[in-house]
Amino acid sequence: MGEISLNELEARADAAGIDLLQIDLDSIQLPPGDDFGIISDDEDVYQEEQMDFDYGLGNTIVVDNLPVVPKEKFDKLEGVVRKIYSQIGVIKEDGLWMPVDHDTHKTLGYCFIEYNTPQEAELAKEKTNGYKLDRAHIFAVNMIEDFNRFMKVPDEWAPPEIRPYVPGENLQNWLTDEKARDQFVIRAGSDTEVFWNDARHLKPDPVYKRAYWTESFVQWSPLGTYLATVHRQGAAVWGGASTFNRLMRYAHPQVKLIDFSPGEKYLVTYSSHEPSNPRDANRVVINIFDVRTGKAMRDFKGSADEFAIGGTGGVAGVSWPVFKWGGGKDDKYFAKIGKNMISVYETESFSLVDKKSLKAESVVDFSWSPTDPILAFFVPELGGGNQPARVSLIQIPSKEELRQKNLFSVSDCKLYWQSNGDYLAVKVDRYTKTKKSTYTGFELFRIKERDIPIEVLELDNKNDKIIAFAWEPKGHRFAVIHGDSPRPDVSFYSMRSTHNTGRVSKLTTLKGKQANALFWSPSGRYIILAGLKGFNGQLEFYNVDELETMATAEHFTATDIEWDPTGR
Repeated sequence: MGEISLNELEARADAAGIDLLQIDLDSIQLPPGDDFGIISDDEDVYQEEQMDFDYGLGNTIVVDNLPVVPKEKFDKLEGVVRKIYSQIGVIKEDGLWMPVDHDTHKTLGYCFIEYNTPQEAELAKEKTNGYKLDRAHIFAVNMIEDFNRFMKVPDEWAPPEIRPYVPGENLQNWLTDEKARDQFVIRAGSDTEVFWNDARHLKPDPVYKRAYWTESFVQWSPLGTYLATVHRQGAAVWGGASTFNRLMRYAHPQVKLIDFSPGEKYLVTYSSHEPSNPRDANRVVINIFDVRTGKAMRDFKGSADEFAIGGTGGVAGVSWPVFKWGGGKDDKYFAKIGKNMISVYETESFSLVDKKSLKAESVVDFSWSPTDPILAFFVPELGGGNQPARVSLIQIPSKEELRQKNLFSVSDCKLYWQSNGDYLAVKVDRYTKTKKSTYTGFELFRIKERDIPIEVLELDNKNDKIIAFAWEPKGHRFAVIHGDSPRPDVSFYSMRSTHNTGRVSKLTTLKGKQANALFWSPSGRYIILAGLKGFNGQLEFYNVDELETMATAEHFTATDIEWDPTGR
């Protein structure tokens, strides 16, 4: 029945001989569950209450295997349980309920605890499931929402529905472009747009455009197969030949950051949640998903402090990315730095390699070879200089130490891998004898050679400050910016000299360049000597094969530079 106006209602009442003023409307009762299309004034409030009720269950846990105690011991048991669980988060007022048997007046051996937030409830479940109160009482803790899920499991097993195979789109279709162009993405306002990059045309060709595609940012996967979007409920990946179809969703409420493994097999998602108690650290949730199936393979939960060691940047004190991937494009291993240890996991079972972390006292930094399961890490000087700093190379999964180098009077170290994993450069800042200043040298490891020989390289003026260092991709050369601003020098070196492939040699030094950053072409040979930010965007294109400048350009106050993947 459609809606009718008051005038129509009065007209119908007159026709039926009914005086509306004589009717007690409050006495009218509709059949249960039927509103005849008449929506109650309280409907909105009811809906809101229902939503609050649904949300409230997410904050509640059930603690089983409590002692069964009589009435006189009830308060003592409740006090013990409250003390354990209030250390984890804020329990709501009247948020601890311990049911009692009406006949015996004894407790029933379980209780319900309601926290302020779902994150605190999750943490309580995680920390206390299996908690040993005494020999006879080991807690079994579940979310109350899980019970609803368990109750819906049918009693009889039914075979899953087998769907017919539907071939998917070729997600690498863009690689077959006749003009060998790459795609790039731009976001402006609420629109996100993908274009073909073609240097021969002033205006790029559009590929796909969509409004409100993401709620915060978009990110290409490392090999360009997927474009990822980020939403309040989680992340999604998209791909296709001409239109970008959604391929998979990954549920992670309030996700803030994402990171792909190098071979695109896994997606890591991150969220941070504020605790009820402002003195506590933020609660961090990290999930690792299988990109193709969307299955959550492993999660990591804890306080922000547990994830704040190492890394390059991030949010709320957490270093991002938390995990570094090893083993090349196979995505076989991933690792994170912790206090006095490096935890290395393998992706076959998503558990720790050898069931324990790698001990490394006061470890500061580590990095994987880009191609092999070899891990390099740096430990600073300990015991006031009695124990030297060291760089170690570890083979995974055997955890065998392949090479170690002790370093003395060290103030800092940085690790630089060459893209093929052939070489590792360790930039070492050392104190002078007076300890009032530092100077820099390089330890160059030849990873693929027998016994991994190490060569020490010092600049002609060893007091020169190192401003930037970069390996030539897939090559044997590297570039260093050194000296004093605003016009430092740029030197080029090769790991092979004319007569000896096993010795480092200097190719040339360019004096007084307005540069503070180095950007090699992805295919090597060419490099941009860039003066970013305060250097007013001076750009010099240099051919390292011929050792000559090809061109200069200026992009005033430029902050970032990116080569197109082909190096053109």
